[in-house]
Amino acid sequence: MKHYLGIDIGSVSINIVVIDENAELIFRKYLRSQGAPVAVIRKALLEIDEDKSLNFNIDGVATTGSGRKLIGKIIGADEIKNEITAHATGCLHFYPNAGTILEIGGQDSKMIIMDNGIVVDFAMNTVCAAGTGSFLDQQAGRLGISIEEFSKLSESSENPTKIAGRCGVFAESDMIHKQQMGFSLTDITAGLCEALVRNYMNNVGRGKELREDIIFQGGVAANLGIRKSFKKILGLNIIIPQHYDIIGAIGSALIARNTRNKRETTNFRGFSNLVSEYETRSFECDKCANSCEIIEILKDGKRDFCMGGKCGRFS
Repeated sequence: MKHYLGIDIGSVSINIVVIDENAELIFRKYLRSQGAPVAVIRKALLEIDEDKSLNFNIDGVATTGSGRKLIGKIIGADEIKNEITAHATGCLHFYPNAGTILEIGGQDSKMIIMDNGIVVDFAMNTVCAAGTGSFLDQQAGRLGISIEEFSKLSESSENPTKIAGRCGVFAESDMIHKQQMGFSLTDITAGLCEALVRNYMNNVGRGKELREDIIFQGGVAANLGIRKSFKKILGLNIIIPQHYDIIGAIGSALIARNTRNKRETTNFRGFSNLVSEYETRSFECDKCANSCEIIEILKDGKRDFCMGGKCGRFS
């Protein structure tokens, strides 16, 4: 049986999945990117290759996420797709009637509006991180608790504290003020969850008309307090998928499967072939007034490929 590899390379985590020809999920792996996605991906693929219990016949590979282009080039991806396409594809596979996707990850968040299985509108957060998972991680650290404890505490609150959520800096200052006023940890964590949801709706969801079914996915969907806050603030039923945290990777694998007929064979370099050392550097092209920054990827000290530039001179 043929298998299809999907990789979602985010700013905080990397998700690797393998599906079979029937789109059944048969393998998943979660990794922290640790600021070195190339090294993490290479190590993970080598571990998969060395695991004798796994025997994948990869016939297509697709990448998505903020690091999709770099990793896609290095591993030989057949398709390199943006997060909107990947998340929509993954979601619609499980929920064909989905109307709105709420997706919140570690460093970014997005909202996707669909009509009869077609993406008709979307938005992503721009400059503020107050509507992302990193905001919760930072505040949990400030409160001296784990994000798992944060999740349980926030769900149990019956009287969330009002915390300013328009800006991450202001939210933290307001949280500290509420601590000094003697509010309970339970109510503060719940207040932070509601602040994140308000920030998300006011920025990412501004001007958007939510359509049911509403699907909440991304790593932050694991947080019980955020789930509760979305239901409270929206007043609508929110569906949490079984694989909420890897929908982007599943969507990528589905794209690789769905586009199989477009190519004679896969470009995938193989699990065991990523043993080379990769280095990234940049230079400024002086061939015209655009002065583009060209990203150069070196493989074992020699140029492998380049990215960036408006004219395609180096790509």
